[in-house]
Order: sequence, then C-alpha cells, then structure tokens
Amino acid sequence: MKGWMGKIKALSLLGFLALILSGCGKENLTALVPKGYGAEVSMDLIILTTVVMLVVFAVVMAIFIFVLIRFRKKKGQEDFIPKQVEGNHTLETVWTVIPILLLIIIAIPTVLATFDLADETEASDSINIDVTGYQFWWHFDYQGEDFQTSQDIYIPVGEKVYFNMLSSDVIHYFWVPSLSGKLDVNPENENTFYIEAYEEGVYWGKCAEFCGPSHSLMDFKVIVVSKEEYEQWVADMKNVDPDEEPESAVAVEGKELFQENNCMGCHAIGSSPVQTGPNLTNFGNRETLAGVEDLDKDTLVKWLLDPEEIKPGNKMTDNYPALNKEDAEKIAEYLLQLKHTDITSESAEN
Repeated sequence: MKGWMGKIKALSLLGFLALILSGCGKENLTALVPKGYGAEVSMDLIILTTVVMLVVFAVVMAIFIFVLIRFRKKKGQEDFIPKQVEGNHTLETVWTVIPILLLIIIAIPTVLATFDLADETEASDSINIDVTGYQFWWHFDYQGEDFQTSQDIYIPVGEKVYFNMLSSDVIHYFWVPSLSGKLDVNPENENTFYIEAYEEGVYWGKCAEFCGPSHSLMDFKVIVVSKEEYEQWVADMKNVDPDEEPESAVAVEGKELFQENNCMGCHAIGSSPVQTGPNLTNFGNRETLAGVEDLDKDTLVKWLLDPEEIKPGNKMTDNYPALNKEDAEKIAEYLLQLKHTDITSESAEN
C-alpha cells in the first residue's frame, strides 16, 4: 500500500506543478486569450476539438467501467468463456461510423476557417505587408509606402492587414498567437493571410518551425495602434532622412564608424531596399535587440562585440571588421538615437 500511495502522491505533485507551470508565459503570447479575428477562430476550433475529445473520453471510460464491473470474473466461473463478438457486423459498423462522424465534425469547421483566413478578396483595398523570413529575423516591406522595417510591425486596430510571406533560406513559420494562427513561410511559394486586431497593444510573434540553432530566438512584435497613430507612423517612416546628423558628438563619431565599417552594406536606414541584414529605421524606439534581449546600450555593445553569444548561428558573426569596445560604444550611441517617430510601442500599451 505504501508503494501505491507514494506513486499517487508523486503523480499528484507532478499534476499540480504542470497546472502551475501552464500559467507561465507572456500575456500577449498565448492562443487562449484571443485579441484578433484569426485567434478567435482558432480558439473556437480548440474548444470544439476539446469538447469532442472530452465526450469521447467520457464515453470510453463509462463503457470501460461498465464492462469492468459487469463482466468481471466471478467466483465459481473461472473457466467460463463469455459470448464472442468477433465478426459482429453491427459492432464493426458502429465503431467505424462514429470516428468518421467525429472527424467530419472537426474537419468541416477547420477547412472553412482555413479558407476564410486565406481569403484575399479584400486585399487590394487593404494594407499589404510583404514578409520575408531570414535566419533568424524578419523583414517587412509595406506595399505602396516606399519604406521597410524589421522585427517590429505596426498595424491599425480594427482593420484587415494582409501578409504576403516568403522565406529567403529555409522554411519558417509566422505565428502571432494572440492575433491569428500559424502559416508556413516557404522559400518558393508565397503564402498570404490576414490579421485583424480587436484591441490596441503589443503582441509577440514567434517562428514556429525549427529553422536552425537560434530558432527559439526568432521573435518579433506586432504593435497595434489607433488608425490616426498608424497614419502618423507611416508618414514619419516615409520621411526618414538617413543622412540626418545625430544630436550628440559621440553619436556623430558612431555614425562615421558605422559608415567606415561598411555596416550600410547590410543594414539600411530609410527606404533603401537593402535587406541583407535587419533594417535599422527607427531602431532606437524598439524595445528588444535581436528580437529577444532588452534594448539598452550595454546589451547593444555586447551584441556588436560578439553577436554569436546572444544569437548563435546568425549571419552577422565574423562578417564585419572586429570592433574594440570604445568604437562599439560610439556606434551603439548612434544607433540608439535612431528615433524617427513619436509613435512607439508605448503608444499601443497606453
């Protein structure tokens, strides 16, 4: 008895820990609190499949317990052989038809939702963003607006925004759990779907397809603001002057070092189509570095000196001249002053 009690206690403890840990995570990185049309559709499908599975589980357990009690071996009937049902057409028909019906119940809403979220009939009258997945970052090109950005996407609340997605290398998976479901980002064929956010806020996105050593660090943000703030943000981004002089003398030196080390060969500021590396327009207003680290000067200097330590397998490592700490601090000072608009993630959070 003691052995069984120990196992029950251990299982109870593991179950309690699993329940507690299931509540860990970011508030805006969950599919269970939908804040957009696609996420709401996904949640409805989750509820539907969960209900179906619970009903199946309850019925199977009820039959199992009934059979266990009703047909248990009884004293004096040790050699009794119950009636055999092998080849019973009625039973075989029942346990074949029921799974088919359950599959239909789940499949029809799933297929309808898939076609609904991929519907492009309103794309020509909506905002379109071309998304390119790289190891291990995201590039965004706003169609018809003549500017690009990376890592942070700004969209207006309550409007359909279409994402046209391609990969530059391996297969990635675009996923913003609170706003919509997942979709493959392939190297050859373009996939399109839309996001319609219900509330302003900052929503975390993930790559949900293993794509290399820093797959788990391939994060991005969708920043949902009011329509007026979005229009102001677009106007500010279109008017970025990459040659604008920084305010501080240290940042001016940083800009010169940035150019001398040919950083502009991979990174763009403004509407340049260069996208070998992430676009740095409005870099100083971002909250994260490389998608995962809090953006501050110390972390940025650490990245410039050794990006491999923060994001293993990235394409920047060993592809630029080695920097000393003093030069890295000056470049960091310059990059942190790249603030081209007053519309930031704080605008959405507030």
